[in-house]
Amino acid sequence: MKYNSIDELLRNNQAWVAEKLALDPTYFQELSNGQTPPFLYIGCSDSRLALTRFTGTEPGELFVHRNIANQVSLTDINFLAVLEYAILHLGVEHIIVCGHYDCGGIKTALEGRTIGILDNWVNPIRELYLQKQEEIDALPTREERLNRLAEINVVAQVKNIYQTSIMRQVLYERKAPMVHGWVLDISTGLIKDLNVLTKQWQLHICPLLLEFRLYAMLKNDSNFGI
Repeated sequence: MKYNSIDELLRNNQAWVAEKLALDPTYFQELSNGQTPPFLYIGCSDSRLALTRFTGTEPGELFVHRNIANQVSLTDINFLAVLEYAILHLGVEHIIVCGHYDCGGIKTALEGRTIGILDNWVNPIRELYLQKQEEIDALPTREERLNRLAEINVVAQVKNIYQTSIMRQVLYERKAPMVHGWVLDISTGLIKDLNVLTKQWQLHICPLLLEFRLYAMLKNDSNFGI
């Protein structure tokens, strides 16, 4: 594969701008007016995932958070800030967690080929493998085992989204975006929708909580009448 030089990146930018302006002279003026993206995309940092090309989207359609092995970490303040901003301020309608096959983070977790911070980062994936070890080890090839763990990881990260305080808040307010789990196959360029069922992780109001709220409302009404 031929890689561009740093100077070529700037020339490519100028050529792209000229191409866009030739098609629509107001393109960048409209783009600078603000963003209202319908999608939050949570993906892997892998350099091969040019997501706007894979999805055929334009700038302004995807709000993006990427990290190694597309983790939804409940202790990552960066991710939590992105999630809150996307939901409360941008009003995204869909959240997409997208993993991919041939993922270096998945390989590291399954095969333990590194030490240091990266090893700590992918440890939750290693825990997923231990939980599903019998299923994964039964697969006949290394590629199939890695791909299956990539899929399991996506499902786990979708579940983690529902454990965040901001998601619980908008679920309670019935304003929550839909959450999707995808895997991209780099060898074909195709995206696979895992059709993750999320209802099991959504809020279920406890009857005792409803009784408590009713009691509080009646108490407030009584105090107001005094």
